[in-house]
Order: sequence, then structure tokens, then C-alpha cells
Amino acid sequence: MSGRFLSIGECMVELSQAGAGLLRKGFAGDTLNTAWYARACLPAKWSVDYFTAVGDDAMSDEMLAFFEEAGIGTGLIRRIKGKAPGLYMISLKNGERSFSYWRESAAARQLAADPDILRQAIESADVIYFSGITLAILSHNDADTLLSEARRAKASGKLVAFDPNIRPRLWSGYDEMHATISEGARAASLVLPSFEDEALHFGDASIDATIQRYRALGVRDIVVKNGADGITLNFGGTETFVASEKVETVVDTTSAGDSFNGAFLAHYLERPDAPAAARFAAKVAARVVSEHGALVAKGKLGV
Repeated sequence: MSGRFLSIGECMVELSQAGAGLLRKGFAGDTLNTAWYARACLPAKWSVDYFTAVGDDAMSDEMLAFFEEAGIGTGLIRRIKGKAPGLYMISLKNGERSFSYWRESAAARQLAADPDILRQAIESADVIYFSGITLAILSHNDADTLLSEARRAKASGKLVAFDPNIRPRLWSGYDEMHATISEGARAASLVLPSFEDEALHFGDASIDATIQRYRALGVRDIVVKNGADGITLNFGGTETFVASEKVETVVDTTSAGDSFNGAFLAHYLERPDAPAAARFAAKVAARVVSEHGALVAKGKLGV
């Protein structure tokens, strides 16, 4: 099988500590991370594209070159005059990470502002992936535009995958967050929630409660990630449990869920066996959390 995988969202400039008061620059973002691992795990006959908006500055040029070097297509990306990417900085204190963000005027917040370009991007894809963070950074009108196009893609038979990736600080309030994330799920054929987030922010008392809530929204296939406690899949009403891969030393949990999503989708697209895809993705995620950084090179993944 071959096709086009499209990931929609925000990539940011990342600044991390490099020692001696210096900072290291990189690029990362939840949907970009998933595209990275999908590209690493899919055969060359599949194309992987990223859909976002960037500015016309030198940093945007560098970001696009980074995508292209990784084999991620940039032909659908909007460029907005006078804008620039968002930025975040990782701080370390006694081994604990904290984050500071500068994204209020980021170009990516306008990724769905041109409905025609968004529709063209989605119509050109066979698989569409987006997240709760994608929806959170958009205006109400633009989020509605993206959701409308996702529903249209789902109705046409495309695989539309959604990770709620719940980040309350990005939303004006819980009511808006709950409503919009629920609409994101309605627009998807496959949802990949993390149980810790669902329990904390939706009040789910069990994994079954998470599954039933998403099934009530019309989601056919659900993959609930629960960290070291494994993965529960419900595909068309059939439930399966897959154990997590044992990790000897956890170095960095950044991108654990994103890498699982990318690897799961890549495996499932080639061989539609959900439990096998979850086992494969669990192995990839285990390798990722054993390394530093969000984006681990393909050669270190064992794929």
C-alpha cells in the first residue's frame, strides 16, 4: 500500500539548556513529532507531509529546511508575511523540566485561516492527523473550519486520527476545552487519548469510561495509552490489551505519546492489525524515552 500521510499543527522553535549558560536550538511540536516518527516507520512509497503556517523570516526558512531534510513534505505549508514561528524554552532545576512559551502571535495560529488551502491539503491526503493542541491554538472560526474539513474527510472514508493531547493552559476555560476536544473526536475515525489526561481533565474513573465516552461521540476505533501500565484498544467494539515495553532507564519522556502515535499509524497503515501495531509502537516509544530529546534518529529506533 502507498499513500500520503498529512499531519496538521504547530511546530515551534525549541531552546534547551546546553551548559555554561548556552542554549541549544531545535524544532519540535506534538504533530511534527508524530510526523517525524511516521516518516521513520513508513516505507518510502508513503509520503509524509506537514501542514502548518510559518512566516517569511530566516527562522521559518530554517524550519522548512529541517522538515525537508527529514523527508517531511513542505509543499502545502502556508507562508505569512511579517510572521514568525512560536518559541519555547526548556529550563532545568534539580533535574525537573519546566517550560516557557512565546506563541501568541505565531504564524501557526493562522494555519486554517484560508479554507481553500486547508481543503486542498486534506483532499490530497489519505490519512489526516491532528491534535487537541492544533485546535487550541486556533481562533474559534478557524477551529470550526478545521473540524468541518476533518468531518468531510471522515465522511469520504479517509482515516482521520486525533490525539486529544489536553493542555488546559492553551484554552480559555474547561467548558471550551471539553467542547472543542469532543468535537475533534467526533470528526475522527481513530482517537488516541492518554488515560492520565482523560482522568485528570474529563474525570474518567477508568479506561472503560474513556472508551465509552469516545464511542458515544461516534468514534469507531480507540487506542488508550496508559504509560507503563499498557495500551487498551477498542476497534469496532472489540477490546484488546497490549503491555508496554519495559524500559531499563527512562532518560526523557518528551514525545513518548507522539512517537507511539506515529509508529502505531505507520504500522497500522501497512498491516491493519491494531494489537500488532500497538506492540510495535510500544517498542518505538520505549526507545524514544531511552534517549534525549523529542526527535530520535531512525537509526536508534530499531525499525
